[in-house]
Amino acid sequence: MVDLYSAGHSSWLRRFHESKPAAPRLLCLPHGGGSASFYFSVSKALSPAVDVRAVQYPGRQDRCEETPAESIQELAQGVFDALDERDGAPLALFGHSMGAMVGFELARLLEAAGRPPAVLFLSGRRGPSIRRAENVHQSGDERLIEEVTRLDGTNSVLFRDEELLRAILPVLRADYRAAETYRPTRGPRLRSPFVVLTGDADPCVTVDEARTWSQETDGPFELHAYPGAHFYLVAQQQAVLDRIEVTLRRLGPGGGAAA
Repeated sequence: MVDLYSAGHSSWLRRFHESKPAAPRLLCLPHGGGSASFYFSVSKALSPAVDVRAVQYPGRQDRCEETPAESIQELAQGVFDALDERDGAPLALFGHSMGAMVGFELARLLEAAGRPPAVLFLSGRRGPSIRRAENVHQSGDERLIEEVTRLDGTNSVLFRDEELLRAILPVLRADYRAAETYRPTRGPRLRSPFVVLTGDADPCVTVDEARTWSQETDGPFELHAYPGAHFYLVAQQQAVLDRIEVTLRRLGPGGGAAA
């Protein structure tokens, strides 16, 4: 079942499976070039105990006619505007790679609105205090494809379909631009607990760089490293799901916003 949830803002949120009443909610934010369907298997595994929602960014799949966002903050604001406040079920955020940045900015918006997330899972991304000069988004198509293929985020077979390639590349370039030009919104440290997950062989972030997320919260902090590279969470899905479930079991009823 796919539920385009939240009247007026349904294009942003996907719900693939039913959940139990008052189940904790997990809002999943995709990586650059990714889509809501990346989290279908997560939803299948965690439902009905967890109410899993996945974000669909503009410019892909059923939103392919829309212009991709220009910044991480624009994506975070779009998700924030789509959230539903009808009950007090705990809301946890899970973002991988670019999705971690979106999740961080979304957490800022939620805290400013008095609705801090119950926990923020940050995967496959260094903390925002670590900056690098990155310009893949300014490179030619061949360089962009090479980078995405190197990270194993997109099956290289997709790039052999010229029509599909023309559809994918503008979205990939826009996402890389948003990620590579990202500068965090200034503000106080967050209060939400952070659970940081990373692959121990990720070419994009070292374990020490992942640990710098601890600078961004006054809440509890955990770091978990798994075998694997940037998309470690595919091969290590069960271990990641176990970590999510253990963390969500700690949430009391009514702790956090609703999505």
